[in-house]
Order: sequence, then structure tokens, then C-alpha cells
Amino acid sequence: MRQALTRRKTTMSPHHLWGFFCLISIQLVLAVASRGQSLTPQEGDFVVRDFGFKSGEKLPELRLHYMTLGTLARDAQGRATNAVIILHGTGGSGRQFLAPQFANMLFGGGQLLDTSRYYIILPDGIGHGRSSKPSDGLHTRFPQYDYDDMVAAQYRLVTEGLKVDHLRLVMGTSMGCMQSWMWGEAYPDFMDALMPLACLPVEIAGRNRMWRKMLMDAIRNDPEWKGGEYTTQPRAALRTAQDLLVIAGSAPLQGQKNYPTREAADKYVEDAGARSTSLDANDLLYQVNASRTYDPSAGLDKIKAPVMYVNSADDFINPPELGIAEREIKKVKNGRFVLLPISDLTRGHGTHTSAAAWQQYLDELLKGSAR
Repeated sequence: MRQALTRRKTTMSPHHLWGFFCLISIQLVLAVASRGQSLTPQEGDFVVRDFGFKSGEKLPELRLHYMTLGTLARDAQGRATNAVIILHGTGGSGRQFLAPQFANMLFGGGQLLDTSRYYIILPDGIGHGRSSKPSDGLHTRFPQYDYDDMVAAQYRLVTEGLKVDHLRLVMGTSMGCMQSWMWGEAYPDFMDALMPLACLPVEIAGRNRMWRKMLMDAIRNDPEWKGGEYTTQPRAALRTAQDLLVIAGSAPLQGQKNYPTREAADKYVEDAGARSTSLDANDLLYQVNASRTYDPSAGLDKIKAPVMYVNSADDFINPPELGIAEREIKKVKNGRFVLLPISDLTRGHGTHTSAAAWQQYLDELLKGSAR
């Protein structure tokens, strides 16, 4: 197979990007000031020819968009020593990790993932960001990808596109958290450490599956969806989808503090409905449906790298009362699970991108996995 790799430097124009499980739209910039250090990512596309999906479908050209920060280092044998991949959540993109609550806490001089010391890889998963997705033109003729396909494509981007043969760290949030487990199982010798944030390493079932199915059904059952061949977005479906996303990403304590009156809460819901106009129905449908085959539970004992696994107690999607995280982490040879208590630092499911809430555990992981 032939691959093509192109790079281009980003401009510094701002973008509004939507994270699937976030309560609010975050203003992101492509250059973030952190402790006086300007973060100017390199940006590019890796194109895989005739990419084969697990479903048996093929795409003549699969475009994988990515950004990188820092410079790749190698040891005397030519092996990569400082590469870190950070995997985004459903509906997000690598660009979301340039938000201040993440980048300003981690990427600056002297910080845990200081870009003068680490080579940070921020890919857009299949169906997300600027990577190939249904809204590019194929609509529902786009291959029915799942997380296995997304992880396989990420691996090819890292190894074939960026020529990285080892990762210092695999970190992931939400969907990226789930894919972190899959990386650890599929490529157990490829990384020094794993940090999954905000997920469960089991099949998506129970309430988590129920609200996802409600969202997908809302899109498919909207007459304006037209089997995916709409010319204008199905408004009712996307409003329902946005409402479900608000609930899924909500944090009760912060919600009460930020919207303490009926009027304030109602206004937030109205504003959230207006934000649904930025969504694409087919892209969202595919993004949610990609989780349908996820279940790494049987292979957790294959993971060799140290694992620091963090959830928060106010996460609607991964509620602590299920006890699943505590049960499953016992299968991991060198794993630790941390449940963050509800506090002013937690933000429900979105705590995964608020580094102040969990950076101390990243520090422990990096120190404990140093070679």
C-alpha cells in the first residue's frame, strides 16, 4: 500500500470546536501561551490508500489529520523516546487539547508534558475533525467504522506516517479513554504507560447504551434526515441530540452553581439548542454508533504497561455506583484506578479535559514508568 504524508504550519485564527460530551462550546486557539511558551503546532494529513475496515468495506483514500507539538527524540539505537499520543472523545478532535484548561496546565515550560521535552501527537480520529468523515460527501455510503478501525488507523499514522516506533505515553479522554485500553491490548510492547480518563473498560450497556440509542433513533427517525441524503440538517433530530448531550455531559454541582435559578437554567437549555446547528447528523450518527462493538474486558490482562486510570464521581456516563472500574482494574497487571471525588475542580464527564483535577496522577505515572 502507498501512503502520503503532508505537513503544514497552522495559522493562528481561532476556532469553535465541539466536544461531544462537553457542556459548553470552548473557544480554542492554535497558539496557546503557557508560562510564556508559545505553542505553535505543526499540522498535517496522512493518507492511507485502500484502507480496509473491519466490516469488509474499503476506502480508496483515508485521510487522517493530526497536529504535533515539540520535536521527536531518539536514542542511540534510533528508537523514539519522547512521543506521547493523546486521543480525543466522540465528536471532538485533537485540537480540543489546545484549550487552556488542558494545554496551559501540561504543555508549558517545566510542566508535565513540556513540549521542549516531549513530542505530542494529537490525531483526529476517523469520522472526526479534519479526518475523513461522512459529511465529506459519501454520507451513509461512508464505511461503518468502529473503534477497532480507529485504533488501527491511529497506529498506522504513528508508525508509518510519523515514523514513531515507540510511545512514552498513551493518554485518552472519553472515547479516547476507551481506545487507550485497546492500544494497550493490541500493541502491549509499544508504550511505556497508559492513562485512560473517563470511561469503563467494558461493553457499553445499561443507561449508557440507552441514551446513545435514543440519540441515534432521533436522527434516523427524523423525516428531514432522508436516509442520510439531506440537503439541510434535520433540525428536530439535532435538537434532541444536543439535549441528550447536555444531560450526558452535565455535572450536578457545577450546574446548580452556574444556573441557580429557573430562568438561568432555561436560558442555558435554549442556548444549547442554538448550538445544535453546528452538528452534522450523519457525522454524529456514525460517531455514536462507532462504540457498538467496544468491549476490551476480556483482554485487559494482555496490557503490560503501567496504567493510571482516572474517573470522576460526578460522571453521568460512567457513574461510580456501578463498581465496574474497581472490578476490572484487578485484571490489569500493573494498573491503578483513581476515583476523583466531586469538588470545585470536577466537571462531570468533562473532567477528563480539566487537567488541574488529575495532573498529580499523571505526574505519578510518568515518574513510575520512567526508564
